[in-house]
Amino acid sequence: MSIIDISDEEIGKDMSPSCGAGTGGIDPQEASEEFDSEKLEDNQEEEVAEPTFVLEDGRELYEHFRFVADKGQQMLRVDKFLVDRMERTSRNRIQQAAEAGCILVNGKVVKSNYRVKPLDTVSIVMDRPRYEFEIIPEDIPLDIVYEDDYLLVVNKQPGLVVHPGHGNYHGTLVNALAWHFRDNPDYDVSDPRLGLVHRIDKDTSGLLVVAKTPEAKTHLGQQFFNKTTRREYIAVVWGDFEEKEGTIVGNIARNPRNKLQMAVFQDPNIGKHAVTHYNLLESFGYVSVVKCVLETGRTHQIRVHMLSQGHPLFNDERYGGDRILRGTTFPKYKQFVEGCFAICPRQALHARTLGFVHPHTGEEMFFESAVPDDMQQLIERWRNYVEANTR
Repeated sequence: MSIIDISDEEIGKDMSPSCGAGTGGIDPQEASEEFDSEKLEDNQEEEVAEPTFVLEDGRELYEHFRFVADKGQQMLRVDKFLVDRMERTSRNRIQQAAEAGCILVNGKVVKSNYRVKPLDTVSIVMDRPRYEFEIIPEDIPLDIVYEDDYLLVVNKQPGLVVHPGHGNYHGTLVNALAWHFRDNPDYDVSDPRLGLVHRIDKDTSGLLVVAKTPEAKTHLGQQFFNKTTRREYIAVVWGDFEEKEGTIVGNIARNPRNKLQMAVFQDPNIGKHAVTHYNLLESFGYVSVVKCVLETGRTHQIRVHMLSQGHPLFNDERYGGDRILRGTTFPKYKQFVEGCFAICPRQALHARTLGFVHPHTGEEMFFESAVPDDMQQLIERWRNYVEANTR
């Protein structure tokens, strides 16, 4: 089924009260072409796209529908205005979208009784970019840590893209979930009210939670938004630390000199507030193993926060960690580090811990994933190197 075959009836299910806390939408033919040009060229890796709107409460929203009232538009309630333009979409659905804060007029959230005026721009927004293609179930192995009727926790392997995006329409975690739920009539992988509540980068391994009901996604999404979840990462970074623990605070935004990168800005008017707490676990002189606890969840947060402190992640190609940044000039050392790059051919970052409150039972859930083999071998190799050179 191509996107142009999707009916307005199917589009209607996107507009649910969970818009601001873990839902999304499906591309209509009327959507603005301008949105397509905003997607990053690195979508083939991490399908990161710029949000169309960032609201005062910090919500990042993406435009899925846009309508501009003509010059002769009579004053008309926005729910009536939209239902007249979206066939087979009920007024109740539109009102639910308005209650969820998913309807904007001229960039501001409005309720369903707002009266549209001439030349008003009416947008329906969701919390993720539009899918522009059919999601095909694919038999991709999943490491499922936990599953019940409401949610699923998966341990993602490195190299697996989370969401389909430009250049990566297949072979993603979403495709794997479509296969896993193929016999579940209550789970529609294209329904944005279900599915992944958060994401991690392609080459980062570790834990992710998947919502199996709209209520679960709303509840979990609110926990992430309110920063009540527990997320801990293990990273191998270049350099040693003077302090064994610390907190990095710095707004994160697109790097103006390289749109494939994020960067840290001290100007409070640039970017989004971001906080990372770290603890030094083990030092090998030229590299260190650290635990990072996220207080916020921004794109590439740990990678750019560590870079800003002079500690790029080991073998992080995008941020320069794939070069020898500490150590000696001896050929044997160069050979040793190149061997380390080969053992762990990706940024050395693992989402080890995930904690949240179960959306149905209210139970505190806590999951921990062992550091994967490539990072374990990397750490052990550095440990042996230090021991061999300090005798």
